[in-house]
Amino acid sequence: MTDAMADADALTTTHYRTCPLCEATCGLEITMLRDEVKRIRGDRDDVFSKGFICPKGSTLKQLHVDPDRLRRPMVRRDGELVESTWPEAFAAIAEGLGRIWEGGDRNEVAIYLGNPTAHTVAGALFARPLIQALGTRNVYSASTVDQMPRHVSSGLMWANPGAMAIPDLDRTQYLLMLGADPYESNGSLCTAPDFPGRLEAIIERGGSVVVVDPRRSRTAEAASEHIAIRPGTDAAWLAAIAHVMIHELGAAVAELDVATTGGDALAHAVAAFTPEAVAATCRIDAATTRRIAAEMLAAPSAVAYGRIGTHTTRWGTVASWLTDAVTALCGGLDRPGGAMFPMAAHGKPFTGRVGGRGFRTGRWQSRVEARPEVRGELPTAALAGEIETDGPGRVRALITVAGNPARSTQNSARLDAALDRLEFMVSVDIYLNETTRHADVVLPAPSPLAKPHFDFAFYGLSVRNVVNYSPAITDPADEGGMDECEILARLALIAGGLGADAEPAQLYELMRNEIVRSAVGLEGGPLHGTDPDELLAEVATLAPAEQLIALSVRCGPYGLAWPDLVDHPHGIDLGPLQPRIAEVVRTVDGSVDLAPAPLVDQLGELAASLAVAGTADELGVDDQLLLIGRRHLRSNNSWMHNIDVLVKGRRRCTLLMHPADAERAGLADGAFASVRSRVGEVQVPVEVTDGISIGTVSLPHGWGHDAPGARMRVAAANAGVNSNLLTDEAIVDPISGNGQLNAIPVTVTATRR
Repeated sequence: MTDAMADADALTTTHYRTCPLCEATCGLEITMLRDEVKRIRGDRDDVFSKGFICPKGSTLKQLHVDPDRLRRPMVRRDGELVESTWPEAFAAIAEGLGRIWEGGDRNEVAIYLGNPTAHTVAGALFARPLIQALGTRNVYSASTVDQMPRHVSSGLMWANPGAMAIPDLDRTQYLLMLGADPYESNGSLCTAPDFPGRLEAIIERGGSVVVVDPRRSRTAEAASEHIAIRPGTDAAWLAAIAHVMIHELGAAVAELDVATTGGDALAHAVAAFTPEAVAATCRIDAATTRRIAAEMLAAPSAVAYGRIGTHTTRWGTVASWLTDAVTALCGGLDRPGGAMFPMAAHGKPFTGRVGGRGFRTGRWQSRVEARPEVRGELPTAALAGEIETDGPGRVRALITVAGNPARSTQNSARLDAALDRLEFMVSVDIYLNETTRHADVVLPAPSPLAKPHFDFAFYGLSVRNVVNYSPAITDPADEGGMDECEILARLALIAGGLGADAEPAQLYELMRNEIVRSAVGLEGGPLHGTDPDELLAEVATLAPAEQLIALSVRCGPYGLAWPDLVDHPHGIDLGPLQPRIAEVVRTVDGSVDLAPAPLVDQLGELAASLAVAGTADELGVDDQLLLIGRRHLRSNNSWMHNIDVLVKGRRRCTLLMHPADAERAGLADGAFASVRSRVGEVQVPVEVTDGISIGTVSLPHGWGHDAPGARMRVAAANAGVNSNLLTDEAIVDPISGNGQLNAIPVTVTATRR
């Protein structure tokens, strides 16, 4: 071995951390030479992912060294964003927000939290204090773009909107999956590293995976069976499945560990949804519907799982409810192989008390369109109107945290234009993207390698109970950055009126004390009556974020100590999911409501619409097609398009179109088409394929990187088109406020380019 090789070996270190780029939480093994990443591969010893890695995880190096990634704050001066110091940036924020608040209306400042917020320690810990300090009712997030129906159906059924029943993939014998493509997405609201491998294992052990999707996706191709459904009709078809189970096969909800109500109401609600009644609408013949219902009931274990394709429709919350209702009718709710509730290491210990305060929405409404509040948020569909419309309470300032609503929300051209009307805007982001280009101050979050990682969000959605902590590998200060927790803490202090120079230590102390106070005051809990100072002393030497993580798991159901996390860099396996619905239920009477009144009412409206239409044309007219979205494995919403290795190769931003529809429109493969909806138009190349249903077209979301002022050179060179120029902000799921991003009526015509 040469001296140079020996020196390199001495300076080489290996780090283990959880990938923060999607919900799968895969373990990574990262080899560093000094401060340079030399190799990233899957951590074969990770207790959960066991070496699985997707193309995105291996590109953390490219993200870390990306020259377009912001390292220092930017402040707008004379109309241009220029680099500044951190004190200058925070002073500008204090001045700008203070100017807005001079009139005394806190609602004139809005906040938008993007999807990446859930993937960071800082977002999980400090978003809530920031919102509380702002004191505004104008709170928006990506939740009403893709997942709020799941929260609301859980809230209405067991009054716990954060407790979503997860398919027990590793033990089920029958998985009915709607609106999901985990071969591309790696899973969503279901944390499962190597989701494809887990699906294949179901089939290998003699089980069935049935995929219901308008498109023959990669997941559908690998499944036991693919059933093509008309976009936007999942709720009607699930109601028909429930109808067959109850009215034709005599199924009833199996006994749970808590009482259930609404069984008769559920039976009555689905009575009109015979397989024949929905066949034309859903484009699924009655015999197939009856067979699937019978197969699910006959399986040793079965579960229905619906995701973004079912949730981002007019009937999204109804569809979400019916996935759980169908699972309950199969005897799978809160049972192995069915739909179960994870127990995260940082969760609240069970004290034996069942029930709670219940769940309600609409505690306030948006000013302009009277959209109801859900989980403390207003629908993103309302934000543009709140900025545009003059009058008392108009949104004059906006804070965005790790979000790109100018590309990710419905009719995003309207919101993009509305951002120019703001009097002040602050963004926390790693790039100048299509949204943050509007900001007056941009605070750069560190590289993923320069911050600790702990999945507060996704351990509560995991198919197995696990926990892992990843320390930061590099120091954000090395490139002029600031710890992300400190960034959000300082924002919260400014919002609370304490000024740009307030020290985050006071907020950290409040948060530590709140965790401990809650734990020692929890009657029946494992730490009830413990001296708070003893718990605080255990973490006194740790950094602020580590203190909060350590206290969260110490006060959690497993009572883990900080050394437990540190000594297990590959994670800790806490075991398979266990029945625990009694711990989850927060309804006033402690029961599960199988037929919540708001959902039954909505199902009645759906039944009436079917009765009026009577044919398959109720969602479209004449030459209209229905637009759906899709995902790609190398893409993650609009996040990762500035990484060359992920966007190079074949063109991915194409319009999928069935040969029959393409011929009718006079379009050939590769030709450009004009796609028009009520709100917008794009021109996009066509990809002709029989893998999509007749009458359906598909565009991926997250593209359209052609905005002036954005500084993402690779993304701009691979701009694609923004599918949300076509989605309609006027149409939302009325219960959850979630936008309709699927089943959008469009016309497609040939165009010259």
